[in-house]
Amino acid sequence: MAQNSTIEWTESTWNPVTGCTKISSGCKNCYAERLALRLQAMGNRNYKNGFAVTMHHHALDIPLKWKKPKMVFVNSMSDLFHPEVSLDFIEKVFNVIEKTPQHTFQVLTKRSERLVEIQKELKWLDNLWLGVSIENEECSYRVNHLLKANARVKFISFEPLIGPVDFVKLEGIDWVIVGGESGPGARPMKQEWVDKIRIECLKKDIPFFFKQWGGFNKKKNGRLLNGKTWDEMPRIHAV
Repeated sequence: MAQNSTIEWTESTWNPVTGCTKISSGCKNCYAERLALRLQAMGNRNYKNGFAVTMHHHALDIPLKWKKPKMVFVNSMSDLFHPEVSLDFIEKVFNVIEKTPQHTFQVLTKRSERLVEIQKELKWLDNLWLGVSIENEECSYRVNHLLKANARVKFISFEPLIGPVDFVKLEGIDWVIVGGESGPGARPMKQEWVDKIRIECLKKDIPFFFKQWGGFNKKKNGRLLNGKTWDEMPRIHAV
């Protein structure tokens, strides 16, 4: 339930929860769903329920075994704030994060409404970064919910960016990631959408990370934007 990651902005993944349900247009070609069903077909015990939301109590203590500091993406195969994940289980995940201050944990959600509902029940820790996914203008409201949380580092992942985002609050945001959709049926991302976000980040002095252009062959399309790579990280991490 943990492994080294090929995701450019993290080092490892930790999946105490697997499975999810589609909530917005960005979920249409979900990579996690494809992978979960493939792992189920291969007989992987952790995916015996396929892509149904499943809490894995046996996976909770995995970060406790890591001595070397890691950057850890929490639930690359799910959404920690999915309504089917109990508050009690979320608290257990946060407890593990508290016990492992040597690691930095990145939590990314599309369920920003639930985040607002329960955020006062949770203990926000310095080694937890909290982000929301925004795939188009329709989902830009999620940043308003993010800004209500008490996380030390707040970030936005514009991935998969499938439409323009003409207005989103970036004040109070510590980091921005942009990436195109990849895999079968990938929808194209226009450069003007990316440039608009990058220019706003530059104006507001917000670190900008360009993950990929995406497409069916994401390696071929690469990560260059205007002739360079953009791998900026939150300054709190760089210090």
